[in-house]
Amino acid sequence: MEPTTAAILGGLAGLLIGFLVWAAITMSDREREPAPEPEPEVPRGVGDVLAVLRSSGVVLDLEGRVITTSPAAITYGLVRNQRLMHPEIIEMVERVARDGVIREAQLELSRQGLNAVVHVSARVAPLGSRHVLLLVEDQTQGRRVEETRRDFVANVSHELKTPVGGISLLAEAVMDAKDDPEAVFRFARRMQSESTRLASLIKEIVELSRLQGTPVLQDPHLVDIEDVVQLALEHVRLEAENKEITLTDKVADELYVRGDEDMLITAVRNLVGNAIAYSDGGTSVGVGARLHGDTVEIAVTDQGSGVPESEQSRIFERFYRMDAARSRATGGTGLGLSIVKHICANHGGDVQVWSDGVHGSTFTIRLPVAEESLDDKLDPSASPKETH
Repeated sequence: MEPTTAAILGGLAGLLIGFLVWAAITMSDREREPAPEPEPEVPRGVGDVLAVLRSSGVVLDLEGRVITTSPAAITYGLVRNQRLMHPEIIEMVERVARDGVIREAQLELSRQGLNAVVHVSARVAPLGSRHVLLLVEDQTQGRRVEETRRDFVANVSHELKTPVGGISLLAEAVMDAKDDPEAVFRFARRMQSESTRLASLIKEIVELSRLQGTPVLQDPHLVDIEDVVQLALEHVRLEAENKEITLTDKVADELYVRGDEDMLITAVRNLVGNAIAYSDGGTSVGVGARLHGDTVEIAVTDQGSGVPESEQSRIFERFYRMDAARSRATGGTGLGLSIVKHICANHGGDVQVWSDGVHGSTFTIRLPVAEESLDDKLDPSASPKETH
């Protein structure tokens, strides 16, 4: 082999060996470098946050496909089969996916399969470069409370106008009849009647407002149901005698609840007073109390005309009167049964009505029994517990 050729081949061999050494070193360095992590489907931490949200949260890709959701989103019917269900929200998501601009809206959504509308606040925002975050807050309860407040104020204003207007007109009539003592006396008696009705209305409005403002009893005491019934009947005994209505009561021994005695007396008194007002003279009104399981039941039964089934779902509403003309004649305010409902709710119980609409009605207060009553049933020799 000639020297020139040998030199060329030796140089090529040296280059090849150098390339192989460089390649080996490069591959070794690459093996030591950590492999790049794949971009996560959802940014870290988002799933954990959605899992604890009370509001509905949904993460979607830019094509509108649901990636992950909070439990509330499925419960409220926002997502089904990994797709959003409401066109209004879908449109918001699509617009944010296109331009990346955060959007908010107040929406009314229909619940699928239910004849109900929910009021929600929806907010849609970009989440990184590949996702969109949807947050939906249910505001139905807040709207309902606000509507109830407006209705209450409107009803109070309307109810106060009647006695106030009546007193004003009667005062003018007294002035015009100042030379007629008999007319003055007649108008004065009507003014007194309207004043009594106004005072009663204001008292019940204040009572109802107080009950709504304290949904939970702060310091419940042990209350003897027999004392509650007896004191309630004493409050209405004169009204019953004036209408020749007989009051009867039958209360089980050693029956106790935890609560506010004055409130419970008011509840029973309102039911008995209502029964007297809507019963004919010469009939009877009965009050009974018993232990049923772990519940104390106080029932007030009358022999009046009853409550039609169509009215039974509304009679506990504020200012609702089944017979407006008769309520005015009896001085009713339309608040008595609503007060009963709130007192029962504050004690962890409820009130129900039964009537066939013809032969009287029975209103039943149901309250959680105090443990002392259950102890007495197990130990008949136990002495009566102290009440407060």
